[in-house]
Order: sequence, then structure tokens, then C-alpha cells
Amino acid sequence: MTRGKIADLFNLRRGETAPVLVAGLFFFCILTALMMLRPARDALGMARGLDSVRWLFIGTAVVTLLVNPVFGWLVARLRRLHFISATYAFFALSLIGFWALLVFAPGAIGARSGQVFYVWFSVFNLFVTMVFWALLADCFDSHQAKRLFALIAVGGTLGAIFGPWLAARLAEPLGTPALLLVAAAFLGLAIALAWMLVRLRGTGPRNGQAADPDAIRIGGSALAGIRAVFASRYLMGIAGYVVIMTIVATFLYFTRLQMVAAAETDLDARTGLLGNIDMWTQIAVLALQLTLTGHIVRRLGLAFALALLPIAMALGFIGLALYGSFAVLILLEATNKAIQRGLTRPARETLFTVVGREDKYKAKAFIDTFVYRVGDVVGAQTEGVLGRLGLALGGLVSVVVPLALVWAALGIWLGRAQQRQAEADAASGHADNTPAPP
Repeated sequence: MTRGKIADLFNLRRGETAPVLVAGLFFFCILTALMMLRPARDALGMARGLDSVRWLFIGTAVVTLLVNPVFGWLVARLRRLHFISATYAFFALSLIGFWALLVFAPGAIGARSGQVFYVWFSVFNLFVTMVFWALLADCFDSHQAKRLFALIAVGGTLGAIFGPWLAARLAEPLGTPALLLVAAAFLGLAIALAWMLVRLRGTGPRNGQAADPDAIRIGGSALAGIRAVFASRYLMGIAGYVVIMTIVATFLYFTRLQMVAAAETDLDARTGLLGNIDMWTQIAVLALQLTLTGHIVRRLGLAFALALLPIAMALGFIGLALYGSFAVLILLEATNKAIQRGLTRPARETLFTVVGREDKYKAKAFIDTFVYRVGDVVGAQTEGVLGRLGLALGGLVSVVVPLALVWAALGIWLGRAQQRQAEADAASGHADNTPAPP
């Protein structure tokens, strides 16, 4: 197949092939690093029971709230590529620190250190993906995002498949601690790819920008992103969408942990089972991304893309309550991740292409980390209360269905608001400098 035919197949325009490939490889490196370590994170979190995991969610939310002003300060003080590099370098050095602890002080490893790793990984997971999508929203405009973000996300899906596979191949010959160094190396490669992506996107004026974005600092205060979210209906709408999404996803997460805990009692067996579930669900994500996602976003619009996941989750929970089998759980999780990562995530990231540069990083960081973890906490505590009341899956369904209706309505409103703002930006010719819609 010729280069021109490949570009036509994936709806690529002149000059977009190389940036899309680099961005896809960038996301591949991030998801490889994350998915190499996630099964171990989940298994460690379960070591002291599911109630412990619920408290770890609260700890993670508190840490993300504390870290947000630090990230906001970096965004205000450093140039774009510098604060992106600093973020990834910090997490890579943290992985090296955990490796040193495992190798040189194994006697210090215990339940408490496992909980610290769980919280650290949960923060790491959110920040490295948030920074990636923020940079993409800054490098591509709204129309490009609708065509290209789903295609770029294929790189992440391949990384999510490759990560568990690589971990399984390296764990025995190199030892589990060495996996942390491999993950750190992938983060180092991600830094290089971030610089390459920015260079490929050009350094001159683009979409109304008066100068190279990396020649000036974004500025503002460390808390500007938090204030911006509460000052904008549009950003508050995104925050509401994320909260409901994570509440429902947390219900599914704890249902999964309960079924795995009932099926396997050994730590290594649980890790292997969780890893296999991750691998097969990522394959489902890849199938959707390569076949339907781009066409759905372009032809049916953001509103439909954002509303599809709530509907699918509501139907899935009803099916799980009726049958309650492990096979139904895997099908629900595969469907959830396929739609969420293959369709909803690219659509949700497109929402940020019509906000100002400061909000792309600061407000987005607050929404994608702290607000996200607030949804986790609410979902975890609600699931725990329902479980103690003996309501189990039936109780979850009675909560999920009404939430899904509100969630879908928010998605439709956000999709239409983004379209209106994108059209207004195109008419005025300064898409990258507009503030968040009111």
C-alpha cells in the first residue's frame, strides 16, 4: 500500500503523518510503562483487603490535591517542554528510587511500603497521561483532534498490550525490581518524543498564535487552574462528566476485585489473572480504534461519542446484575475500556482544544487528577456502603442507571458546546488563545 493510500485510509492531511506517528509512539511509551506495573499495583492494594483499597483512594485524592499547586507552579514558571520534561523526569527518578529500595533494602518492604507504592502509582498514572493529552490539545486544533486523536490513541493501546507482555517476559530473567528500571527508560524515551513532536508541529505562528509557544512561559498563578474550573460552566461540565465517569468505573473496579479475590487467594495468581484481563480488554480497545472510532467521531459527532459510554455502562451493569458471572464481568470491562479508551477518551480530550493554553495544562491537571480521584473516592465509599447494606450488584444498578442518564446528558451538552466554540474560534481565527467557554 502506497504512502498516499495509507494517508487516505486514516484521513491524514499533508504534514500530519510524521506528527501522528511520533505522538502515537509517545503514547505507546507511556502506556507501556504504566501497564507493566499496574497488575502489581492492584495486587499490592488488595493484600490487606478491599476496605484498605477504599482508604488508599482517599489518600490518593489528598495527594493529587497537594500536587496540583506544585504542577501549576511549574507550568507558570517553566516553558512548556521544560515542565513536561520535569514531570516525566520526576516520575522516572521515583521509579529508580523504588528499585533501589527493593534491591538494597528488601527488609524495609512491607504492607506500608506497598500502600505507598499504590498511592504513588495512582498519582503517576494520572499525571503522565494528563500531560500527554494536554500537549496534544496544545499541538492540534479542534478539527485535527476529531480526526487524529483516536488514531494517536492506538499507540497507547499497543503500549497497554505490550506492557503486560513485556513484564511477563522480563520478570523471571531480570527480577521484578528491574521492571521499574525498564518503565523508567520508557519515560525517558517519552521525554525525547515530546520534544520531537513539538518540533514537528512547527515553531512559527499557528491557528492565530503570534509566536512559538515554547518561546514564552504560560505564566499565571499556581492555583489558576482550580479557579478556572469553578469560573467556567464548560470546564465545570467536563469536571462533572469526569466525576460521574470515575464513580461508575470505580463500581466496576471493586466488582472486579471482589470476583478476583473470590477466584484466587494467592498474590501471584491474582497478579496474573489481573494481567490477563488487562491484556484481553486492550485487544478489544485496539479493534474498536482501528475500525470504528474515527468514523464515529467525524460522522456522528462528539455529543454521540461522549454519550455512548454512559449508555453502554448502564446496560452492562444491568446484565451483570442479572447473570453475575465472571464471563459477563470480562465482557463488561472489555466493552467499557474499548469505548472509553477507543472513543470517549479521544472525544473528551478534544473538548480541551477550545480552551486557553493556561487552562489546557492547569485546569486540565486539576480535572484529570484531583476531580478524577474525587470520583474514585465517592464511588469506592458508595460501593462499600451498599455492600455493607447487603445490596451488592442490585444496589449498584439502582445507582448506576440514574447516574448514567445525567452522564449522557452532560456528554451531549459538552459535545454541542465544543462544536459552537470551535466554530466561533474558526471564525475569529485565534483558536489557541481563547479562554475557556463561560
